[in-house]
Amino acid sequence: MHLAALFITNRHVVPPPVTAPKGTASPTCIATFAEAAVWRIRFTLPADRASLYDWNGESYAVASDMSGDLRAAFVSCNGEEVGDLDRDGSERNVMWARMRDDHGRQPLSLLLHGGDQIYADEITKDHRLCAGWPKDLPRNPSADALADLRHHLRQRLFERYAQIYAAPPFAWLAARVPSLMQWDDHDICDGWGSLPAAVTASPVGQTLFATAREAFLIFQHAATDGDLPARFADPAGQHLGWSVAAGGMRILAPDLRSERTRHTIMGPGGWAMIDTAGRQDAAGHTLLMSSVPLLGPRLSLLELGMRIVPRMQKYEDDLRDQWQSRAHRDEWCRMLRLVRDMARRDGQDLTALSGEIHLATRAVMDLGGGLHLNQLVASGIAHRAPPAAWARFLGALATIGDAPLPDHPIRIVALPGHRTRYLAERNYLLLTRADRAWSARWNLEKSGLTPPLPL
Repeated sequence: MHLAALFITNRHVVPPPVTAPKGTASPTCIATFAEAAVWRIRFTLPADRASLYDWNGESYAVASDMSGDLRAAFVSCNGEEVGDLDRDGSERNVMWARMRDDHGRQPLSLLLHGGDQIYADEITKDHRLCAGWPKDLPRNPSADALADLRHHLRQRLFERYAQIYAAPPFAWLAARVPSLMQWDDHDICDGWGSLPAAVTASPVGQTLFATAREAFLIFQHAATDGDLPARFADPAGQHLGWSVAAGGMRILAPDLRSERTRHTIMGPGGWAMIDTAGRQDAAGHTLLMSSVPLLGPRLSLLELGMRIVPRMQKYEDDLRDQWQSRAHRDEWCRMLRLVRDMARRDGQDLTALSGEIHLATRAVMDLGGGLHLNQLVASGIAHRAPPAAWARFLGALATIGDAPLPDHPIRIVALPGHRTRYLAERNYLLLTRADRAWSARWNLEKSGLTPPLPL
C-alpha cells in the first residue's frame, strides 16, 4: 500500500520523519504559503495484513489488509457555500465524530471522498478582479493584477483546507484511514464547467481554475504537477481521473470537472481512461465514483420548466451539472452503455457511488438477464440537509421513471428500512466486504444506521 502523509507547519518548521516497517521516510516540501509550508512523506505498508507507522513518538494503526474482509466509507459535501468556516465545530463535524467512533469499534480500511471536499465559493468575494464572480469580470486584467489574484486565491484556499483538515475528528481519522479523493465543482467554485464559456475561459476564470487545481493536488493527493502518483491515468494531468486495484476490488474515479464544458462532462482524456477501464477484465467488485449521480430522475423536465419560468433560470447551471441534463443526454447514454457492459462481464460486479445532492438515496438500473446496477448516493457529511419538502418533490419526480437506454429502466428506490426515496439528513456510507460478499449501510444523522443492502 503506497501512502502519503500530509503535514502543514509553520513556514520554517520541518516535520519529523515517518517510521514504517520498511524503514524511515523523510519529508519533502511540496508547497509554501504566506506563513506556512506543506510537507509530504511517502511510505509503504503491507497490503496483506494490518500494520502501523510511527511519527513524532506516536504509533498510528492502519487496517491495511486488502486481501480479505474489509470496511470502507464513502463521503461527499464536506462544507457549505456560505459561512462554512464560521460554523460551530461540534455541529459542523458531528458526522465525522460519529465516523471516528465507528472506526474505533470496527476499523475502516479506506475513506473515499466523492467530491466537494471543501466549499471554495467564497474565496472570490474579497478581491477586486473577481468580487463580481461570475457575472461582472474585467476583460483584460494586467499580468500583475492576475498574479495578485493568484496569490489571493492560493492563500484563501490554503486557509480553508488547513482549517477543515485541523478539525479534531477529521484529523484523527485522516491519520489512520487512507483517503482517496476526487473533486467536484465546489472544490473550484459552484457550477464550474456549467457556467458560460466566456466566464470559465476568461483570464479570471482560468486563474481560479489553475489555483484550485493546484490546491486539489496538494491537499487532496499530496502531489504536484510532474509528480502525480501512479494511480492517475494521465501523468501530465490534463485530466485528473484515477484508478486503484487491490485484492479483488477496483475503484474508478473519473474526473468530471477538468475537461467539462456546458456541452460535455468529460473530454478526450477522461473518455480514454474510462473506455480503457471498460475493456479490462477486473474480477471482483468495481466501485465507480461519479461525483454527480449517474442514475437519477428525469431532471430534463425541470430544465424544460425553467425555460418557461424566467425567475427559475438562475438554477439552470445546477441542473446542467447533472448527467441527466438535456445537454448531456448522448454522453450520459454512452456512459450507461459502458457501465452496463462492464457489469455484464463474467466475474465482475459494479456499484456506482455518488454524492453532490445533499440527500441520501439509491437507484437501480435493470441490466437484463437478472442483473442490476446499484447506485448509492451519500451526500452531506457536513453540509446541512435541504428542506424535507425538496426531498419529497424529488421523490414525486422520480415516480415518472426514466429509461435512456431501451429495456434498461432506472428506478429511484428507498433506502433499506425506509419508505421515502430521498432522505434529508446528513449521512455517510459504509461499504463492507465479508466472505467476498459486499453490502452497504447508510449512517444517517437522525435515523442512524440502515439495515445492510446486499450488493
